[in-house]
Amino acid sequence: MPEGHSVHRIARQFDRNVVGHRVSASSPQGRFADGASLLDGREATSVRAVGKQMFLEFDDDLWLRVHLGMYGAWDFSGEILIDPTIASANGRMGHTNQRGTTLAADDVVLDAARENSLSSIGAPRVARGRVRMSEQTRGLDEDGAGDWPPPVVGQVRLRLLTDRTCADLRGPTACELQSPDQVQASIAKLGPDPLVDDLAEGEERFTSVVRRKPTAIGLLLMDQSVVSGIGNVYRAELLYRALLDPHTPGKLVPEEVVRSIWRDWARLLVIGVETGQMMTMDDLDDEAYRKAMAHRDERHWVYHRAGLPCRVCGTEVVLEEMGARKLYWCPSCQK
Repeated sequence: MPEGHSVHRIARQFDRNVVGHRVSASSPQGRFADGASLLDGREATSVRAVGKQMFLEFDDDLWLRVHLGMYGAWDFSGEILIDPTIASANGRMGHTNQRGTTLAADDVVLDAARENSLSSIGAPRVARGRVRMSEQTRGLDEDGAGDWPPPVVGQVRLRLLTDRTCADLRGPTACELQSPDQVQASIAKLGPDPLVDDLAEGEERFTSVVRRKPTAIGLLLMDQSVVSGIGNVYRAELLYRALLDPHTPGKLVPEEVVRSIWRDWARLLVIGVETGQMMTMDDLDDEAYRKAMAHRDERHWVYHRAGLPCRVCGTEVVLEEMGARKLYWCPSCQK
C-alpha cells in the first residue's frame, strides 16, 4: 500500500501537470463512467494530499477523492514537468541524507527495480514516456513514447487527459466524487499529517490520542484516524528507531517517546517526499547511502529482515502479524 510520501509526491505531480488545465475524462474500464462524465471538460483547480488520500478539485466545487489502497497506482504519460521544489531545472538533483552528506547532483543510482533513486518520479525530468506512481515506483518506460493520446493499457478506472499530459488510475480502493462538505468530512476522519497540519498542533493531537488508548502502539501507528500516512514500512521503522516494543499499550508509552515518534515521522516523511524512497537509516557515509538508495534491503533497520540479525545487537529480527499486516521488530532492542 502506498504510504504518505508517495501520495504527496503524486499530488505534486498533479499540481505541476494537471492543475490549471481543462481535462478530458473517461473511464476505459467502465466502473467510473458516470463520475468521468461529470468531470469531462472541467478545469482542475487545486490538489491536496492528506495521509494516503488525494483530493483533486475541479471547477464548480466538484472534488475527486482517490485512495490507492493496496494495489492502486497512477500512470503518467506525455509531457511530465519537473517539480522545482524537488529537482533542479535540468531534471537532476542532489539529496542530503539524514546526517547531512550531500551527494553530487549528477549521481544516478538505479535500484533493482530500475528506479532512479535520486531523481525518481515525484520529480521526473521533462520527457515523453510513462511513469508509474505507486509504492513500487518505476522510471520511464523505454518504449513509452508513441501515439498521442497513448493507448489504454490494462484496467484503467479513470483517465484524465490534458493537451499534454495523461494520468491513468488503476486499481484504487476509492475513486469517488465529493462536494466540499464531503471532502471536509473525509479529512476530519483522518489523523494529523506533518505536511498538512501545523507541526506543534499535530504533535499535541497525536500525543493526546495515543496517551489515552489501551491499544498497542503498533496498531495505533497504522490507524489513519490517529496519524495520517504511516504504513507497514514506516510503522516498523519508527518503532525500531524509538526502541519501542510494538505491543506496548499507547497509554503506557512515555509521553516523551510519543512526541519523539511524531517528530521522527515528520522528519522521515520529508525525506521520503524528497527522495521518493522510504529511507530510514541514519549516519550513513556517502558510499553506504548510495548503496542504501540502490538496494531496498539496505534502507531499513528491521523491515523485511525477518530471521536476519539486528543491525545493532545481532538478535534475530522477528516477523509476526499485527493488524493483518506483517510486523518486523527486534525483541532485544525494542524492550
